[in-house]
Amino acid sequence: MSKKILITASLFGAIAVILGAFGAHGLKNLISQDALAIWSKGVEYQFYHTFALLFLSQLIESKWTRLAYGFFSFGIVFFSFSLYLLATRSITEISFVNYIGPITPIGGLLLIIGWGMLLLSALKRK
Repeated sequence: MSKKILITASLFGAIAVILGAFGAHGLKNLISQDALAIWSKGVEYQFYHTFALLFLSQLIESKWTRLAYGFFSFGIVFFSFSLYLLATRSITEISFVNYIGPITPIGGLLLIIGWGMLLLSALKRK
């Protein structure tokens, strides 16, 4: 399990670096400053939770660490990737993007639950 978590964290980390650089250099003249701030928030939270996954990969496997892994991973996808889509909707013109606003808070909730699972993992440790 720790190898799987480490691989996931590595991929999310690399994607965060790529998307952060793309936002700073490729998007700065294409989207508004407000949209760029949304993009940056997505990158920021993706990094925070990539680090959480790295930490999680070092813990002894348990039901709680497996759940934290799932909640963190899906939370990153729902939260950060919905922000990337929302930030770039003016240039992508993808029609469904206007309706994904509710996905972002669901992703945030998944991230919060992931932290709760990490807490339970710590509390249940012997």
